[in-house]
Amino acid sequence: MATKKKKKTAARRPAKKAAKRSAAKKATKRTTKKAAKKATGKKRVPSAAFMRPVQPSAQLSAVVGSTPIPRTEVTKKLWAYIKRNGLQDSKNRRAINADDKLRPIFGGKSQVSMFDMTKMVSKHLS
Repeated sequence: MATKKKKKTAARRPAKKAAKRSAAKKATKRTTKKAAKKATGKKRVPSAAFMRPVQPSAQLSAVVGSTPIPRTEVTKKLWAYIKRNGLQDSKNRRAINADDKLRPIFGGKSQVSMFDMTKMVSKHLS
């Protein structure tokens, strides 16, 4: 009976070693990619489409300003306005409550999810 147990554990050993070796190879591949990226010194460059200044509509300019700014800055300013005025719903944090300035942007709705908000804001950019 003892010989059977030895055979089973001996059969398992190579599989465990192979699994450890493949995990070690994957780890070294990840670290070499990171090291190569650091060696080149390249940083992540944002898309030119996001950085191109867009003109907000009259309704949106009441919140973010009337000068042309990139889409990323529009989003940052909009969230700053929402947080400053406490418009994020306290129970459902994904919902944004509209005040008098945001209601025309949200299409007259009093509450919008944060995912729908981005769609509605994009209609006010040109």
